[in-house]
Amino acid sequence: MRITGILLGMGIMATNVIAESPVVIAHRGASGYLPEHTLEAYATAYAMGADYIEPDVVRTKDGHFICLHDIHLDATTNVETAFPDRAREDGRYYAADFSLAEINTLRAEERLNNRFPKGHSSFEVPTFREMIELVQGLNESTGNRIGIYPELKQPSWHAKEGLPMEEAFVAILKEYGYMDRDSLIYIQCFEAEPLQKLRDELGCRAPRIFLMGAGKLSDEKLHEIARYAEGIGPSKQMIESDPGLVERAHQNGLRVHPYTFRVDQVPSKYPDVEAELRTFFRVYRVDGVFTDFVDVAKRVRDEAEN
Repeated sequence: MRITGILLGMGIMATNVIAESPVVIAHRGASGYLPEHTLEAYATAYAMGADYIEPDVVRTKDGHFICLHDIHLDATTNVETAFPDRAREDGRYYAADFSLAEINTLRAEERLNNRFPKGHSSFEVPTFREMIELVQGLNESTGNRIGIYPELKQPSWHAKEGLPMEEAFVAILKEYGYMDRDSLIYIQCFEAEPLQKLRDELGCRAPRIFLMGAGKLSDEKLHEIARYAEGIGPSKQMIESDPGLVERAHQNGLRVHPYTFRVDQVPSKYPDVEAELRTFFRVYRVDGVFTDFVDVAKRVRDEAEN
């Protein structure tokens, strides 16, 4: 991968897993500027000062973990032209149907038309190991302490495909030192059972985040989540429709990291993403934000603290 030149000027403050100030989480890397889930996007997010960098992970046919937002390849690669006869009956191309060697031949592409121009430069789909080694290597070379924030994508679906995720995922965490409560990691998932299994059966004490997209959380549900997770990752809309959610989560010992803040996708109630971020930092008092635009969120976070 060609990442030369994007790591200059890294005056980044060290960050611990439990931070006093809200954390800025690079959603799929610096995905507002470069194709998501590429080493270039991760490196740029690091250079911009992210506290955590998010790789979504799925498994290949031969069991490797790759960084990809979907279980499908067609949204962000050229798989349709490279392997035109490999779609399933639903017309989609599944990462679980391809070996790592085959995926390594693909070109990673921008998902959205209004961001990095399609067909420019050359990007690849990285493995989870490559992502970890990039971040850990930069931590070593810069002296910073930036964390990773992997999401297990659809573990129950992977299990049905004969590619269970949890044990193999934990094996990687052990290898790279992400098993303890104070490790520089949050592990996130929309499914509760894998998060429970990581702790109760596999001995992983690293912080976990339960993701959710809609609905109202009762105090009983928050108490239940606190049994297997250290925080929640709700959609922004969940907090706006229930302004007391953050405080109630805090009462249950849960951190709150809502998603996703974007310069080019701002709800009509806000004049710009800066105003939206200020509301979540100052009014709702969230503990962190997922964003495609790390530089913007970091600047607003820092301003809100002064």
